[in-house]
Amino acid sequence: MPSGSGGIHRAAGRLAKFAATLAGTGLVLMTAVIAWQVFARYVLNDSPPWSEAAALVIMAYFVLLAAAVGVHERFHLGFRLFVSMLPLRRKRTVFVVGQLLIMAFGGAMAFNGMSLVNYTASHVIPTLGVSRSVAYWPFVICGGLIVLFTLVNCAESLLGRLKGGLGHVSVLSCMMFGAVSGSAVASASAMGSALTPIMRDNGYDADFAVNVTVTGSTTGLLIPPSHNMIIYSIAAGGGVSIVSLFLAGIVPGLLLGLALMAVTYVIAARRGYPSGTFPGWRPLGAAFMRAVPGLLSAVIIVGGILSGVFTATESSAIAVVYTIIIAALVYRSLSWAAFVTATRNAVKTTAIVMLIIAAASAFGWLMAVAEVPLRMSDALLSISDNPLVLMLIVNLMLLMLGTFVDMSPLIIITTPIFLPVVTELGMDPVQFGVVLILNLGIGLVTPPVGSVLFVGCAVGGIPIERSVRSIWPFYAAMIGVLLLITAIPSISLGLPGLFD
Repeated sequence: MPSGSGGIHRAAGRLAKFAATLAGTGLVLMTAVIAWQVFARYVLNDSPPWSEAAALVIMAYFVLLAAAVGVHERFHLGFRLFVSMLPLRRKRTVFVVGQLLIMAFGGAMAFNGMSLVNYTASHVIPTLGVSRSVAYWPFVICGGLIVLFTLVNCAESLLGRLKGGLGHVSVLSCMMFGAVSGSAVASASAMGSALTPIMRDNGYDADFAVNVTVTGSTTGLLIPPSHNMIIYSIAAGGGVSIVSLFLAGIVPGLLLGLALMAVTYVIAARRGYPSGTFPGWRPLGAAFMRAVPGLLSAVIIVGGILSGVFTATESSAIAVVYTIIIAALVYRSLSWAAFVTATRNAVKTTAIVMLIIAAASAFGWLMAVAEVPLRMSDALLSISDNPLVLMLIVNLMLLMLGTFVDMSPLIIITTPIFLPVVTELGMDPVQFGVVLILNLGIGLVTPPVGSVLFVGCAVGGIPIERSVRSIWPFYAAMIGVLLLITAIPSISLGLPGLFD
């Protein structure tokens, strides 16, 4: 086991020990409260009204803390006799699958616990005089600890043995770069230039390297801060919250990244690509710490808006100032000449986007006067009255349009047409924003236009025909995620709902 990995396990062990100590303290405290209740009832003839409620709340904390510790120390009941009869490789597979299922359970517990906390925040426990949400925080804490402990438990079984390791690195790198830049084309160009030669030198086929990079670049379109979400909000008349759109894109973006990584693994296993070599947690942690100052720009934008410290417009200015300071003083990668070049490019991009936005209101007015949304809605309803069938038709139309027209102008064109239609079908405007962005993102990697695909092929030095012949599994993963976020609103609306 790498020394860094041992360090992370020791840190998890210390956290589990601390949680167990808190749980034990809670057990003692609950016992004392119950004992005091009996003593006060029969000796003082004055039973305290708060004791029973306090004991129940304390019990919730220590039981759930101890349950989380059990995941780390593995003292929960299990089918150990059955597992012990399996060969070593199968044991590892069963272990990892089990840990992933437990992780999903922990995530669901934390998510639903947070919903209960928000729902009961204004309700009071009469006998204690505190918010009823106090009783539900243990579910959030326990769920978070379960996720953390299962990650540590199965990390060694996954990392270092993952087929196509550099492919996964490419997807994750494109995800982070795209989230910061907001541009799939920039992500495909920058990450393709950096990672494609490395992947080819390590035995990966050029078409695989290009396909992983170009499809991975689309994840940043969903993960905040995405300027395409802002364009959609403006095209929708400003009635759709930018903060809600930012939050709504996080889970679908991560889900898309995981789906692409799953395809990467399958293709890598079939083609016999090498497994990644896990360097250990210490160098991984050091690399992450070096990246933290840059990644905080996204946190500042979203966190500042959510906390009410500044508006969406103000957050962009704050993020720019922060980025300049970090690039110049921390990373020392921003010279005066680079700053001037970046400013000129930003002015050009701003002019393009602002002119597009300026045309949006006029175009929306024209669509309303011509009653295009109403006519479109009537046409769709004449085909079927099933909302899912109609949304599939809308998705198909958006996918086809996305293959011919670039993303920003298409957001401006399609939003006034389709948004009234889908809202009449019962879809939330925030969910439709995510669906729209992903639809058009798929179009960016699909011929005949496919600007991101063309950039990726140019950087990778292969003809586009070669890429298209083997990119179909990645298309299938992206369309699968698109269908999921279309059919299941909670995937995109769950996170914004926690902050309503």
